[in-house]
Amino acid sequence: MRQTDFAQGSVYRNIWSLSLPLMAAQLANLLYSVVDRIYIGHMDGENSLALTGLGICFPIITIVAAFASLFGSGGAPLCSMELGKGNREEAQAIMGNSFVCLVASGAVLTAICLVFHKPILYLFGASDVTYPYAAPYILWYLCGSVFVMIATGMNSFINCQGFGRVGMFTILLGAGANIVLDPLFIFVFHMGIQGAAIATVISQILSALWVLRFLTGKQALLRLEKRALKLDGSRVKRITALGLSGFVMQVTNGLVQMVCNASLQRWGGELYVGVMTVANTIREILTTPVMAFSSGAAPVMSYDYGARRYDRVKKAIRFMSAGCIIYTVTAWLILSLFTAPIIRLFSRDTALIQTGVPIIQLYFFGFFMMAFQFAGQNTFVALGKSRHAVFFSLFRKVIIVVPLTLLLPHFWGLKTNGVFLAEPVSNFIGGAACFITMLCTVLPELSEKRSKISGKA
Repeated sequence: MRQTDFAQGSVYRNIWSLSLPLMAAQLANLLYSVVDRIYIGHMDGENSLALTGLGICFPIITIVAAFASLFGSGGAPLCSMELGKGNREEAQAIMGNSFVCLVASGAVLTAICLVFHKPILYLFGASDVTYPYAAPYILWYLCGSVFVMIATGMNSFINCQGFGRVGMFTILLGAGANIVLDPLFIFVFHMGIQGAAIATVISQILSALWVLRFLTGKQALLRLEKRALKLDGSRVKRITALGLSGFVMQVTNGLVQMVCNASLQRWGGELYVGVMTVANTIREILTTPVMAFSSGAAPVMSYDYGARRYDRVKKAIRFMSAGCIIYTVTAWLILSLFTAPIIRLFSRDTALIQTGVPIIQLYFFGFFMMAFQFAGQNTFVALGKSRHAVFFSLFRKVIIVVPLTLLLPHFWGLKTNGVFLAEPVSNFIGGAACFITMLCTVLPELSEKRSKISGKA
């Protein structure tokens, strides 16, 4: 298995060596849910309601992913920093503590959501019409939550060791299985939306087994060993502190989805919840490459920061920021030109397509500003600045999006358009604030530390 040595070679090449396989892996990971939505959206006679029911499950799925991010994305940068300092034993202990936290939180989440799934689904926007579609999917999905946590959270520790291709295969394995199993369970076994969930669970189990096999094998630089699984309060605190920004971002995404679904149910009904389901799917597809690119830069920045190579950190920040901007502008332009054909991928419902075209163009108007949010956020996380990362996660979603989602429908006759308008407004304000703060705080700090090293030399 080929490993990227962060201490050697070009910063740009190191970032690409991690970003490209990570991008492929995350796009493949996205296929878990996207394939479900495509097949469900084309089920005969009930595609619109089934798709809406699936959309109501998104907040719960997002919360599960948030806990995977809390301990996976929180532990991996710390692991990279310790490797950069040459502290392999501490890096291994951080990985072991993250694993225990992932499994424990997955088990607790599963128990809570299984017991209270009905009131939770109604809180998230379900109605008597859509609940029969949402419940079977989420009940089966929750049975695989622990495997989702292991596959997603622990894969970060494969990538942070430099094994980008192995991390990519983790996701490709599960996504490939899901593509094959989805039509089998949905159409051949006639299990409908429940079959889609079963296929997803089986696929996640396969991915989790692959991750565990690699991290306990001889090829891994750091291995999951029994002695590293003993929880240490200080380590867990460091892991959760750094992972809190990604956790908050994911949880607030779930909160926004819940508020949007409930508001749309009130102002427009099931059709508009279905449009939001399609909009969320498109957003996930478009943001995945840029998130993978910025996430691929994070281990490189963390390693060089730990190794006190501050010029290389600044190069990584500039390269990551430029790549994010170029991609998001291009993606926004393509979506604006081909909105209707893209919607048709997910539904044959004429009413949904006609209603969705202008709404989705409105929703994605500020998408290119997300480049600045991703660049700033990942820089803060990579350099261990958890407070900044957490603040800007909360700022964009909780302080801007949620209030606007609730308030805008009441003004100027916006109604459902007000719900969709909240996203572009938050992208402009939140993205600009995050990136400008990063430029004004991180870059001067790196220059100062570089000067101190030069002075001592």
